[in-house]
Amino acid sequence: MRIALGTVQFGLNYGIANSVGKVSLAGVKEILSVCKVAGIDMIDTAMAYGESELCLGRVGVEGFDVVTKIPSVPVDCIDVVEWITGQVHDSMTRLHVETIYGLMLHRPDELFSLRGEEILKALKGLKKTGLVKKIGVSVYSPDELEDLFALHDFDIVQCPFNIIDNRLVTTGWLDRLKALDVEVHVRSSFLQGLLLMSRDKIPKQFKAWDFLWDQWHQWIKDNEVSAVEACLAYALYNVGIDKVVVGVDSKIQLEQIVFSLEGSNIESFPDISSLDSNLINPNNWDII
Repeated sequence: MRIALGTVQFGLNYGIANSVGKVSLAGVKEILSVCKVAGIDMIDTAMAYGESELCLGRVGVEGFDVVTKIPSVPVDCIDVVEWITGQVHDSMTRLHVETIYGLMLHRPDELFSLRGEEILKALKGLKKTGLVKKIGVSVYSPDELEDLFALHDFDIVQCPFNIIDNRLVTTGWLDRLKALDVEVHVRSSFLQGLLLMSRDKIPKQFKAWDFLWDQWHQWIKDNEVSAVEACLAYALYNVGIDKVVVGVDSKIQLEQIVFSLEGSNIESFPDISSLDSNLINPNNWDII
């Protein structure tokens, strides 16, 4: 199964379409049960996702490959290697695991700071000891990858990718990463839920892109498919993508996602791509 479970909703109120807040512990148990039945065997989390790791550890992640991410190194940190190593051990304690499948930098631009060499040294050390199987970076744009791979040949890259933001493909970086045998994970397939909203529910702040929403919803209607199915099919259509990270608020949402993948055969999609950073980068949404 090329779907990975995103867990930011387990620790934080996240997503423009999220109306239920953090998922309860009971809800997390139900979601993981559905994952096991559906063959979803990877969990994506982060140390910065509130209580997500703690919640996952309480429920139990046996049988799952866990990918987590390191936050920014504190300004007053004296020993970077020791701090990162300690963070990973703390993460493993919260998750109740003895090894971590993937460890990524949440803010890889730190590698270009004065501490960059020590940060990379810590990651390499953790991989060498076997505590971490693969090390990588989580980026906002594929434009970041050129400089990052000049520093090190990472094992995993996570990047946004959806029917509006398809830069990973159009820049040629997906092909380049596969040529380097890098594991590629994509997130934001639903653009934080924006692509799943009914046409009349899209917030007014996104009115500047009405022409895109009109095309998108007309295409969904004409092709008699759900937005969920179309979004996931678009990401999964690209065979170079190893995992599509999908976050859910409930067992029902995950069951709908799994159901939408069964028998889906969409092979052509509307061209509604955009390079407007105010739209494709959710970090900019509070200024539009």
